[in-house]
Amino acid sequence: MREQANNLRGNGMDSILQILEENRDKVYGAFQGKLIPTVEQETIIGVRTPVLRKLAKKLRSEPEGEAFLQELPHRYFDENQLHGFLISEEKDFARCMEELERFLPFIDNWATCDQTAPKVFRKHRKELLPYIRRWLGAEHTYTVRFAVGMLMTHYLDEDFRDEYLNWAAEIHSEEYYVNMEIAWYFATALAKQWDAAILLLEDGRLDQWVHNRTIRKAVESYRITAEQKAYLKKLVRKK
Repeated sequence: MREQANNLRGNGMDSILQILEENRDKVYGAFQGKLIPTVEQETIIGVRTPVLRKLAKKLRSEPEGEAFLQELPHRYFDENQLHGFLISEEKDFARCMEELERFLPFIDNWATCDQTAPKVFRKHRKELLPYIRRWLGAEHTYTVRFAVGMLMTHYLDEDFRDEYLNWAAEIHSEEYYVNMEIAWYFATALAKQWDAAILLLEDGRLDQWVHNRTIRKAVESYRITAEQKAYLKKLVRKK
């Protein structure tokens, strides 16, 4: 992998794709295909995540990495994964947001969505909030899912505000991958911010499927006490 990455300069996109092809794992690719039903199997090369992350770190400081970020849409799932990892390595917040805004509409699966996780957000949570608020109202499934994921990652601890729970509760979607992420968010909120999060379930603020899936996930969590789990079970909404 190191020798392949070092040979990138001067060879462009063909070399990046060649590296991906040379790191193909057919068994792993078939396994990925079963987990990501929204992606066509023939577009999955089967490159393992550690290889993609290592390549992204190398490309971040290379002209080929910059050129690759401009190549949208990509053909392969693995290319989208690499794209997400490249954005995640960007250290400048403004540049990161520019590239992320370009990329989000092209994300077509939960894995790329969830694994695109810019490190720079940790130091720019205040500046990130207006973007999240806007993304939550997007029509694109994975833009909304990404926004909910960022709320869950960055705003359930010291930067938590009750109003962020309301932002997520206001989403009413028919999309499975949006609703599942909302359920994950509220289950995590119950573990970290019980007093605030439980009120929304008690008031029936969530759509029924999301409400019940939230309870299911929370009950499965080791971070929820036995007493809390018993109470949550009483809040399950019947059809």
